[in-house]
Amino acid sequence: MAEEKKVAPIGVWTAVKPFVNGGASGMLATCVIQPIDMIKVRIQLGQGSAVSVTKNMLKNDGIGAFYKGLSAGLLRQATYTTARLGSFKMLTAKAIEANDGKPLPLYQKALCGLTAGAIGACVGSPADLALIRMQADNTLPLAQRRNYTNAFHALYRISADEGVLALWKGCGPTVVRAMALNMGMLASYDQSAEYMRDNLGLGETSTVVGASAVSGLCAAACSLPFDFVKTQIQKMQPDAQGKFPYTGSLDCAMQTLKSGGPLKFYTGFPVYCVRIAPHVMMTWIFLNQITKFQKTIGL
Repeated sequence: MAEEKKVAPIGVWTAVKPFVNGGASGMLATCVIQPIDMIKVRIQLGQGSAVSVTKNMLKNDGIGAFYKGLSAGLLRQATYTTARLGSFKMLTAKAIEANDGKPLPLYQKALCGLTAGAIGACVGSPADLALIRMQADNTLPLAQRRNYTNAFHALYRISADEGVLALWKGCGPTVVRAMALNMGMLASYDQSAEYMRDNLGLGETSTVVGASAVSGLCAAACSLPFDFVKTQIQKMQPDAQGKFPYTGSLDCAMQTLKSGGPLKFYTGFPVYCVRIAPHVMMTWIFLNQITKFQKTIGL
């Protein structure tokens, strides 16, 4: 009996550890990346180049403007990244077990990444909506600003004013964007790490940094068009007649393609790449360090 009681908590920790580690690494990475994310959102909202946006933010709102929406960003990581990285680890572990312990081919990793991205996006969509709303608030006329004080206030106001289901407004493009991003991020990281470790003979640090860089670039390239559409849908407001500019994500994509061509979807790509790639890199690096620390203390 005493032995059974001892084993149970270990089993529970083994099950939840990928989720806890994933969420913690994502939240740490967000604390570093938040200012770049703010600039990226404002560029996508048409406020100018990275330099002009940065100057205007400093001039009008001070240094605190770069951390507007940090609470929503952390909440998003605590939900979205916890779910996607935890799910990916579980899915790949099950797939490897079904594959008799052999490394997975790239397409199976990609499928695991797509699935994990969809799960994470469904869980994290409310926090993602709150983050976009808070970041875009200062770009609106004074009369239209929502003036959310923090992520939980935003979630409460959205639920009270627009209904609970409004928390999943734009969930469709969010899920599609997350599937594209995580297919690029998760599959490429595992594949690159295996290649660098087994074929190039790189050490642990070089492998983690190199695979993280490849992962970040793939994630950015795969996800920006979907991120652009998602941002437009989530920040749109009705006109005087109560009509929204887009009927949905497909309509937004078609109008964008018609007015600006395919390259319009890559508006702000350098800043987006600078934001996504380091966030992905730091998430993997933090995750690696957290895992190493847990091993040293016997967890």
